[in-house]
Amino acid sequence: MDERRGNGKRCTDGDDSASPASSCSVAVATHRARPLLCNRMERKMEENTVRDVETGSETGGEDALVGNVNKMMVSPPGYSGAPRKGHLVFDACFESGNLGRVDYISEFEFDLFIRPDTCNPRFRVWFNFTVENVRETQRVIFNVVNFSKTKSLYRDGMSPVVKSTSRPKWQRLPAKNVYYYRCPDHRRNYVMSFAFCFDREDDVYQFAYCYPYTYSRLQHYLASLDRRNLPYLQREQLGLSVQQRRLDLLTITNSDHHQSPERGKKLVFLTARVHPGESPASFICQGVIDFLVSQHPVAQILRDHVIFKIVPMLNPDGVYLGNYRCSLMGFDLNRHWQDPSPWAHPTLHAVKQLIVQMNQDPRVSLEFYIDVHAHSTMLNGFMYGNVFEDEERVHRQAVFPRLLCQNAPDFSFSNTSFNRDVVKAGTGRRFLGGLLDDTSYCYTLEVSFYSYMTAGSTAPVPYTEETYMKLGRNVARTFLDYYKLNNLIKDNRPIHIQSSELKSHTGDSNGKGNGVGRDTADREREKSQGVRH
Repeated sequence: MDERRGNGKRCTDGDDSASPASSCSVAVATHRARPLLCNRMERKMEENTVRDVETGSETGGEDALVGNVNKMMVSPPGYSGAPRKGHLVFDACFESGNLGRVDYISEFEFDLFIRPDTCNPRFRVWFNFTVENVRETQRVIFNVVNFSKTKSLYRDGMSPVVKSTSRPKWQRLPAKNVYYYRCPDHRRNYVMSFAFCFDREDDVYQFAYCYPYTYSRLQHYLASLDRRNLPYLQREQLGLSVQQRRLDLLTITNSDHHQSPERGKKLVFLTARVHPGESPASFICQGVIDFLVSQHPVAQILRDHVIFKIVPMLNPDGVYLGNYRCSLMGFDLNRHWQDPSPWAHPTLHAVKQLIVQMNQDPRVSLEFYIDVHAHSTMLNGFMYGNVFEDEERVHRQAVFPRLLCQNAPDFSFSNTSFNRDVVKAGTGRRFLGGLLDDTSYCYTLEVSFYSYMTAGSTAPVPYTEETYMKLGRNVARTFLDYYKLNNLIKDNRPIHIQSSELKSHTGDSNGKGNGVGRDTADREREKSQGVRH
């Protein structure tokens, strides 16, 4: 065994339950961070070897990682005996967890390896793990050493999120304690290192790439909507994943148009989480749902005139397993829209079948398809659209993103682009853009994993769970402008969205475009139509 790695032992004293819900005031060890990182740069890396100290089995290379660490105690080399305080215990055997291996480097430093997506070693971005058995004031540096991407928002100030059992609200680590650099120890791959100080011995700390939004959280949220017995909301199981998880479909509209949509009613179809590691997409989707089922006057008008069909989690197996981009069987579902298999891509097959059926029904006017994603290298929210030969259709396609830019201060029209990149031919946006008629528009809605710039701002504003959901609310509200329903708001009185009113049941570009500036009169008009700032 490489003497730098130390022991990796299964700790049997700990609880094997899922990760605690918790949050931290983060005390960090910056003064030790830079010297240790410099020392690391001077060492030669030996060939990567994964060794299980209990079985003695060996497999070569980080790509061979197939499972998560499970209550693994990492102790100094040569140590044997009961765990001592400060011998950190790592765990990722819980829903949406991901950590494949931990190497002991020194008392203060550990190399962490992301487990690749199941059946596909190409994708290593998402991580989500817990650390316990800490010593009070223990300072550490964690190096995430095997990212599959070279470009990252870590270069621009992004940082991981953390919480602990005594502080259950996620917060971002201070950017000054996060470093992103090429490392000679790891074949000059990019490494993200962060410094941290544990301040409570009894806490279990959890670290993640971004705010997790699990399959179970979605099911709890949808169950809470069911319990409200809303007459304008219908939830149905559209299908099952390979591992038999629900593929939920929500239909939101007033009256009895779930089964027989009338000719004059427009239909908007929205999907999210085809890429499981893009958790911000779920917060946006929940923001859309929260607004549409609320009693806000704008929501009531939209339900009167539009049918919303929403698939909030298109890849439930990938989300549950802690994958970044792929399904259980290693497929990037957003490259298989042209010919999805009912056994290999059952969720995608079911959604495509439904959209094709609706498109063939003369009673249905399917005008929008929006697929929600998160972006790992750009700031703000923005959209991708398709390219058309008809110039008038090109201009019409730009209308919705322009309106959204006016309604959402974090959405950038300058970052929005329209293309027909051949490598994107299997995506929902490209395939459905070719399938649906010329009155329909298909978009990919992207949002930064990290932050946004607003008009007049000099520094990026990090996204939170709430600001992701606010973007979702503004997406929904923008349909009021698009369908020119503003005059239906009673007396045109100023109406503000309150959080309690929404009854939320939460369980190439540099990305710095900020779209169109707005004056005070514009903002007052937006407030009167339900936009929160």
